Amino acid sequence: MAELLAENLSGKDVMGSDGAEMGSLYNITMDLSSGSLNHLIIDPAESLRNTDFEYSDKGRLMVPVERVKAVKDHMIIQR
Repeated sequence: MAELLAENLSGKDVMGSDGAEMGSLYNITMDLSSGSLNHLIIDPAESLRNTDFEYSDKGRLMVPVERVKAVKDHMIIQR
């Protein structure tokens, strides 16, 4: 995947690989010791239904970064 700056990702719309609107990117978590990215933290869309992803204590989706399939106008994640 091409290199992207985090500031260009904040607020980006997130869609599922099935075309469903998932929400917008709130933040990204990382492992400080290794520098590896862990999860996308997504503000879920009100219309979002039937997701297997975990929710944070603030009601945001926690999506493993391994599920990211593409980043262009939207972030596409494997559902």
